[in-house]
Amino acid sequence: MARYTGPVCRLCRREGMKLFLKGERCYTEKCAIEKRNMPPGQHGRRRASKMQGYGVQLREKQKVKRTYGVLEDQFRRYFEMADRTRGITGETLLQLLERRLDNVIYRLGLSTSRPQARQLVRHGHFLVNGKKVDIPSYSVKAGDVITILGRTQKNVTIEHAIEEVKGRGIPEWLSFDATSLSGRIVSMPTREQINLPVQEQLIVELYSK
Repeated sequence: MARYTGPVCRLCRREGMKLFLKGERCYTEKCAIEKRNMPPGQHGRRRASKMQGYGVQLREKQKVKRTYGVLEDQFRRYFEMADRTRGITGETLLQLLERRLDNVIYRLGLSTSRPQARQLVRHGHFLVNGKKVDIPSYSVKAGDVITILGRTQKNVTIEHAIEEVKGRGIPEWLSFDATSLSGRIVSMPTREQINLPVQEQLIVELYSK
C-alpha cells in the first residue's frame, strides 16, 4: 500500500503544529516545531503570510491526512463514506479515522506514534476479538477487544512504548488492562473525545465545491 516515506518533521513545520509523527521525539526539545516553527524551504519565513479561503481549507485537510497517515485517494473515500452517513459529516469523518486499528493501537499506548503502530499491525502483532488482523485501516467497533499476539507480548518495541507513554492517559472511549495487555472499545468516539485541533467543517466545504 502506498504511503509517505519522506522526512516527517517538515510536515509538522508545514502545518505549523505537532502531528506527533516521530513518537517520543515530539515531546522533547528536539522537536522541529520547538526549534524552527516555520514552513520548510529557503522561503519558509515568507510563507507565514495569512491565508484565506481555499488555502485555509486545504491546510486543514492536510493536517488531518498527515496526522492519520492516509493519502488523498483513501482520504477522499473516508469523506465520501462520512458524507453518506447520517449525522454531521465533519465529525463522522474524524470518527472514521479514529476507528482505524493503527490509530487505536497508538491511542492505547501500545506504540509511540501512528507510523510505528501501522508497522506493528502490518507485521501481525495484534488480535481483534481473538483473530489476527494485519490491516492498519481495519475499522473497530464498540465492544471489540484488542490483544497482543502471545509471542509478541515481550516485544521490545511494545514494552518500550508502554513505558514511554505511561501517564499520558487514553481517550474515554477506550479502556486498557495493563495486566493482560488488552484494550477494549468502550464506545464510538465523540468529537469532544477526539483530541485534534482542526476545523473539520473547512474540509467539508473544500470537498463540497
